[in-house]
Amino acid sequence: MFESELSRRQYLTTVGGTAVTLSVAGCSGDDGDSAQTITAGTAPSFPPFEMKQDGEIVGFDVDLLEAVVEQTDYEFDGWEEYEFDSLTPALVNENIDVIAAGMTINDDRDETIDFSDPYYSSNQAIVVRTDGDFSPGSLSDLSDRPVGAQKGTTGEGVVQDELVGDEITQDQYNAYDNYVLAIQDLQNGNVDAVVIDVPVAETLTADRPVESAFVHETGEKFGFGVRDGDEARQTALNDGLSTVRESGTYEELTQTWFGE
Repeated sequence: MFESELSRRQYLTTVGGTAVTLSVAGCSGDDGDSAQTITAGTAPSFPPFEMKQDGEIVGFDVDLLEAVVEQTDYEFDGWEEYEFDSLTPALVNENIDVIAAGMTINDDRDETIDFSDPYYSSNQAIVVRTDGDFSPGSLSDLSDRPVGAQKGTTGEGVVQDELVGDEITQDQYNAYDNYVLAIQDLQNGNVDAVVIDVPVAETLTADRPVESAFVHETGEKFGFGVRDGDEARQTALNDGLSTVRESGTYEELTQTWFGE
């Protein structure tokens, strides 16, 4: 994690924003007062996009979404915490209004939910133990090796689509509820590689005995997930994103969380 960087609340104070107190919001919908609110869902084990720090959910997605909602007519109504693969059902069932969790826009997800405009680009890193003797340079080098990824992620998609059946067996694939657990299993020698988004890999390798062996180019785009047909919130988020970019806030946030 970025211990030397500003905390979320310190950062918001610095740039003149308003910190939002996190709350556990109830079920959301489009009736009554809730029609003008946004309850967000995330999976806080994806640093630096979302993570727990002193019991609080912080990260790039947290700051960005709150800044975006601030530019809309909606009122931000707090964060709900889920495992990553439970976020889409929560959105569909109207327990939340927006997913902010480093979620890649792809055709499979787009069949069930809609997305905002993209706000971040990424590829997949293949992470291995620093003190190990395994140094893969391509996906084919993972042949017959135990490999891990987080459930429901595009990293898992890479494993299932490009490795299982050709390079590894289904039994050699290990699925995890979050990447922290995957990296721990890698450190413990239970898997030889973990497939993970590049910016998250950079964070997790900074203070652990693991490293990125190579990057698998996927050209992914992250977006905020919204319910299928929720054009009002989708439009509001897109307009808010444009404003945040034009104002320089987006650049400030990427500098804070990624050093970019």
